[in-house]
Amino acid sequence: MDEGCRRFLWTQRIPGQQLRAVGISHVDPLWGRDGDHGKENAVPLARSDVVVVGAGVIGLTTAVCLAEAGMGVVIRSAELPRETTSAVAGALCGPTITGPEDSRTGWGLVSDAEFAVLAGQPETGVRLMRGRLVSRVGHAAPAWAPRVPGYLPCPAEQMPSGFSVGFWVRIPAADMPRYLDYLLGRVVAAGGRLELGTLNDLAEAAARAPVVVNCSGAYARDLAADTNVHPVLGQHVILENPGLDSFLHEYDAPSAWTAFLPHGERVLLGGVAVENGWERRSDPEVTRHILTRCIEVEPRLAGARILGVEIGLRPARTTVRLEEELLTGARCIHNYGHGGSGVSLSWGCARTVLAMITGESEA
Repeated sequence: MDEGCRRFLWTQRIPGQQLRAVGISHVDPLWGRDGDHGKENAVPLARSDVVVVGAGVIGLTTAVCLAEAGMGVVIRSAELPRETTSAVAGALCGPTITGPEDSRTGWGLVSDAEFAVLAGQPETGVRLMRGRLVSRVGHAAPAWAPRVPGYLPCPAEQMPSGFSVGFWVRIPAADMPRYLDYLLGRVVAAGGRLELGTLNDLAEAAARAPVVVNCSGAYARDLAADTNVHPVLGQHVILENPGLDSFLHEYDAPSAWTAFLPHGERVLLGGVAVENGWERRSDPEVTRHILTRCIEVEPRLAGARILGVEIGLRPARTTVRLEEELLTGARCIHNYGHGGSGVSLSWGCARTVLAMITGESEA
């Protein structure tokens, strides 16, 4: 699926038979909304080797690994990839800073290696970007800072106003709409496909395949009856880029922080974390505070045109759930609860899912 085809696909409501030509099939209800095209375009629900539930970065990355290993993969999702929370992620793909005993460390290292390769391929939407990690707390960089690629303490003249700690790093960053297009293209090229439609429960997916991989994010609260997962609402303001080519991210503010991340002609400003916020509706007051914080540290943003405001629901959980459960007639592997680290952990978790299905050790 070439870039021009993908661009057209995401911006047009086109009939099911045309979508199937690029590996995407509609199921009733079409688009999960109003069924404009009627039931005549519905696709018979064939069996496959694996059904992956969810088309965010976790679901797509998992589907890539399974399809490229030779499995017949169907992704079942109520949303197109560009409509998921993953599409509005800031998506710095740097190291996940956890203790050596934390399983996220291993998943993060696998993902780091993958993103380093992807950053050398322009079509992926991933590139290496230099930027500053900053804090208002303390006066020394944290112990993990020197391990981040490109680490260099900020000279006093490069320290943004209001911050006491700052250092430069050089890590991969993903332009998420482009990156999700790239992942879906790999799934399709390997013979997989995407079906649009809702599920009432995982048993519906289990009727389609001997293996189900549940990558439903925050919606696993209902789909997997897991009250330990809940949404943490995030909001970004999108501005026309006034010429920024490096990022800034406040790394240790729990609920509201200063961050900007340029992607070509646009720049993402953030951010917030609102616990248990299910309503995907922007808050003008939050927008105002984000703009104020970012303009204080980067005055060039003051005159930039606002292009939009984006909302996403991060799937927060005490721990990532990556484990197997038996369903009637199928194996179910849960892969959700990554919080704000879904991109950074995506490849490591996907490789673990592949190893669990095949019974082989991870490469």
